[in-house]
Amino acid sequence: MVKNSFNIIIAGVGGQGLITLTQILAEAALSEGYDVKTSELHGLSQRGGSVETHIRFGKKIYSPLIDGKKADLVISLETQEGARKIPLSHSKTIFAVNNDYVLYRGGFSREKIEQKIKSLLKKRLYLIPASEICKKELQNGVVSGVYLLGYCIFKKIIPLKANSILKAIKKIVPIKYLELNKKAFNLVNRN
Repeated sequence: MVKNSFNIIIAGVGGQGLITLTQILAEAALSEGYDVKTSELHGLSQRGGSVETHIRFGKKIYSPLIDGKKADLVISLETQEGARKIPLSHSKTIFAVNNDYVLYRGGFSREKIEQKIKSLLKKRLYLIPASEICKKELQNGVVSGVYLLGYCIFKKIIPLKANSILKAIKKIVPIKYLELNKKAFNLVNRN
């Protein structure tokens, strides 16, 4: 049960399914009786451009935006985008980061970024090879965000029930992708 609010920032690049993840989380939180607010901060982004969404749920939520340094969780679908969210964190913010990497002009190497976030976040970082796992197990890396969501639910990082998330997936995800997304969500239980 959430006391006041639980605040999640989802970061990545266009085309990775951030909006879908936000909708799934919002639907699940609503089904559990929470007040929910969401926001996409950087407008609609073209494929490959930086995207950030906020989702807040709790007893009563007044603003969709997470005030500076008040995120409880950052879910990042791409390593560099996860590193960019460190200034929005506090000493207890948890980071669940897909170690997938999209090279930007002027970007740092994967090794430098991983080294930086590991040194700054220490025990608050879960650096997860979500894309790699989904490609190996499901032959599709696009569902790595749903895998990360499953990871956060089954590791009790997000205070929502797995059944609520599965019901939300059924409601939000188009039928032709439903089974793939359900498998991605439940992969954590298999590994």
